[in-house]
Amino acid sequence: MKITLVLLTLNEAIGIKKLVGRIPYNAVDEVIAIDGGSIDGTLEIMSENKIKVYGQAVRGRGEAFREAFRRAQGDALIFFSPDGNENPEDIPRFREYLESGSDLVIATRMVKGARNEEDDQVIKLRKWVNNAFTLAANIIWNKKKYVTDTINGFRAITKKTWNILALDGPGYTIEYQSSIRAFKRGLKISEFPTIEMNRFDDREGSPALPTGMAFIKIFLHELKIGGNWKPL
Repeated sequence: MKITLVLLTLNEAIGIKKLVGRIPYNAVDEVIAIDGGSIDGTLEIMSENKIKVYGQAVRGRGEAFREAFRRAQGDALIFFSPDGNENPEDIPRFREYLESGSDLVIATRMVKGARNEEDDQVIKLRKWVNNAFTLAANIIWNKKKYVTDTINGFRAITKKTWNILALDGPGYTIEYQSSIRAFKRGLKISEFPTIEMNRFDDREGSPALPTGMAFIKIFLHELKIGGNWKPL
C-alpha cells in the first residue's frame, strides 16, 4: 500500500521550521502539502525542503481534504497539521492499521495513555464538547466498537473509503462527518492513543462557538439524509 502524508498549512512557518526535520519520511511513500494561502514564509520553507505544495482554490479545512485526495498519489492519506498539537513520531503507526485493512484510522486523545491539550486544566470545555458529539454519533450510528475521538484531525483515510463516504462537509466538520458516515456504512475504524501537545504559537485553533454550531449543523444534516448519498 502506498501512503501519502498530507501537511495542512496556513501560515505555519514556525511549526514547519520545527517539524520538517522530524517528519519520518521513510514511513510514507509521498509527502505533499495543501496550503490555504500562507504569507509568512511557510511556502518557501517547504520549497527548500522539496515538499510539493498545492494551493487551495477554496479556503477551509474541508476543501483542503478534498484537494488532497485530488492530488495525492497514495492509496491512503494521513493528515497532519504542523501547528505543534500533533506528534510526528506517531505518523509511522498509521501504516500497520491501514495495511491490516482499516478504512479509517484515528489518533485518539481520549483513552488511557493519550492526552488532550486541555487535560491539565480544571475546565475542559473543548474536550467535554468533543466527547458529547462523539457520544451522540456512537449512540445513533455506530454498531461496532465504541470510537472515542470522532473529531480529531490527525487521521488516515483510504482513497476507497473517501470515495464511499463522498464527504461534502465544510471546514472543521470534515472529520466528524467522515466518522459519522463510516459508522453508517459499517466500515472498519481503528484508533491508537496519541499525546496532543501545545501549539507552537499562541494562535487559537478552530473558534469554539462557530465550530460547535457547524458541528450541530452537520449532525442534523446527517440525521436528515440517513444513508442516502451517492459515492464518488
